[in-house]
This record gives sequence, C-alpha cells and structure tokens, in this order.
Amino acid sequence: MKKKELLDIIEYEFNNLDLLKRALTHSSFASEKGMSYDFNNERLEFIGDAYIDAVVGAKLFLIMNTAQEGILSRTRASIVCEESLADVARSINLGKYLYLGKGEDLSGGRDKDSILADALEALFGAIILDGGFEEGNRVILNLLESKIRLAVKGKLNKDFKTKLQEIVQEKYQTVRINYVLKSETGPDHDKMFTVDVVLEDKILGTGEGKSKAKAEQAAARDVLLKGEI
Repeated sequence: MKKKELLDIIEYEFNNLDLLKRALTHSSFASEKGMSYDFNNERLEFIGDAYIDAVVGAKLFLIMNTAQEGILSRTRASIVCEESLADVARSINLGKYLYLGKGEDLSGGRDKDSILADALEALFGAIILDGGFEEGNRVILNLLESKIRLAVKGKLNKDFKTKLQEIVQEKYQTVRINYVLKSETGPDHDKMFTVDVVLEDKILGTGEGKSKAKAEQAAARDVLLKGEI
C-alpha cells in the first residue's frame, strides 16, 4: 500500500504510522489475521465520530450566525451522515488503502458506505491523536469544505431522518415519527445499537449502528428504501 499517496491527498504527515495503519484496518482483516481485539479502526472511529460533530458544529455556528439550533443540527446532520462521509471518502480514494478481510473485500467492501464512512472517521481520529486537535480541525474542515458549503446553501442531500420526516408530515400532517431503541449490545468500546422506526404503533423499519444517531439514520433509510410509506 502506498501510504505516501494517501498522505499527499489529505495533506498530513503522520508521526506514528501505526495509528494510520490502525485507522485503515477493518475488523474483518484484524480477525482474519488473528490480531488483538483492538487492532482495528473501531476505537479510532469513536474518537473521529465525536470530533467531527464538534468541528462541523462550531464551523456552522460561526458561518450561520442567525440560524436557530434546530437548523444548525439538521445542517450538521446532512454533512456528517454516513452517505456524505462515504462520498468524501471516495473523493480521496480511501477504499483503495483499506485493509479488509478476504470475504469483505470480495463482497465489495471497498465501496460500501458504512465501511468508507467509518474509515474516514477513524482516519480523523488517528490524526487527532497523532497531531493534536488543531491539525485534526484543519484536515477535517479541508476535506469537508465542499459539503459544508453546499449544506449551508441548502443544496446538500438531506439526511434520511429529515427526508422521512418531511414525507410523513406531508402525508399525515400531525403524525410524529418515533425512534425506539430496540437493543444495545457489545462492550462499551464497541457498542451496537438497534433502533425501530415507529409510526402510530406500527414498526416501519429497523436499523443498526455504532451509535444511536447512526442506528436512527439506518432505520430511516430502511423505511425509505422499502418505499411503503
């Protein structure tokens, strides 16, 4: 793998290349190679996920200086959702550099939204640990610049929850969608959440994710893909 190629693209030089390798290592590869349970990108993803929210939120606060909290939250959600982050990952050819298990690789893992978005978050997490918050902030804003610009103008694709809510409001007016936590499994460092989308006591779809927010987005996406509402 030509790490230098990726580093040139993101304009960052790692001091600790082990952090970079870990950020690019999917759990399927680590498991297949018999690596220790934590030598994959899941813990780094946890850091990156949290920090992206903070960085993008602060940026939107500054440039959308008259927007209310709800608008800021929805705008941020459209930028940091899985679909958007996967698109950014593709723009830097991140899938090309990932360490995947054979099965995951053969099943098209290098172009799966979930794997790409998680890897990008892990990459951001690795940069923060390696170079500090200032460098992490710079790289995140540099790579997400076009997404932020489009989102502020209202031209970025809306997140799945917003799309679903708009459809429901148009069709039912006063009916409200509820996202119900169905289960929470796994150790603290590697949680998996399962959420149901409920409309008037009827379960419309289910989604999983490594945070409640991601599980809710996945559940809303499930409903939209079914096309039954």
